[in-house]
Amino acid sequence: MEIIISNASELPIYEQIYNQIKEGILVGTLEKDRPLPSIRSLAKDLKISVITTKRAYDELERDGFIYTVASKGSFVKGTDLNIIREEYLKKLESSLSEARDYGNFAGLKNEEMIEIFKFILEDK
Repeated sequence: MEIIISNASELPIYEQIYNQIKEGILVGTLEKDRPLPSIRSLAKDLKISVITTKRAYDELERDGFIYTVASKGSFVKGTDLNIIREEYLKKLESSLSEARDYGNFAGLKNEEMIEIFKFILEDK
């Protein structure tokens, strides 16, 4: 598992770690019960604070993406298709809201935005 941290990103480092592990779980590259690197090991590899890595793992566990076994480490929790679908629906809604805002800034009418979206859907 490779995690890439960008110092130029507006996102805090723990959130970058959280997002990359979550995305790996959602797309299936991180399978159920796969062990994750230890908090200390990941912090050392990324040259960041253990506290930062722990925060990412704590939030992943809180949100149901991983589980921790005392003295064993953290592991990928199985996800069902409904959770994955909901995650992508949230992303879709967020992206469409942002697109709507851009369309409004550009002075487009709703009908024009719908036509653009239809064109995008047809251009697979």
